[in-house]
Amino acid sequence: MEAEVSESIEIAVPPGAVYEAVTNVADMGRWSPECTGADVKDDGPSPEVRPGMKFTGHNRSDRRPWSTQCTVTRAEPGERFTFLTRAAGQRVAIWSYEFEPLDHGRGTKVTETWTDQRGWFIRFIGTKVSGVQDRATHNRQSMKTTLQRLKEALEKEHQPT
Repeated sequence: MEAEVSESIEIAVPPGAVYEAVTNVADMGRWSPECTGADVKDDGPSPEVRPGMKFTGHNRSDRRPWSTQCTVTRAEPGERFTFLTRAAGQRVAIWSYEFEPLDHGRGTKVTETWTDQRGWFIRFIGTKVSGVQDRATHNRQSMKTTLQRLKEALEKEHQPT
């Protein structure tokens, strides 16, 4: 099995605006074909996204819904957002987004990366819950869809008036 999958897209919006959209994890269901959103469970001093912030990610397949417990590990505005997902107390994956400014202020290259962290138990349970046999191939396709939807939404929202 492939241990890491990445997909990239160029979006004609500044890195800070793309970062703000992606780090609003409650809104991820707008773009993702599998993630339906998230509930932030953070009692920190501010609502700002930061390492250590926790949220519950909600997902849905053709079979049923499921959730993962997520912890932000990197939050560098306009540059990088990374979080670790767990289920049943076990590591599932690391999700990361990199935001690279394009030359001459043309926008942002966004790279989404999934790094598999599953042991045998989570692989077995995950297949039963989601119905997905080949998680790497499935996630690659989902990332392409997510990034395309993100691009379309942000470019529409940030059109010059």
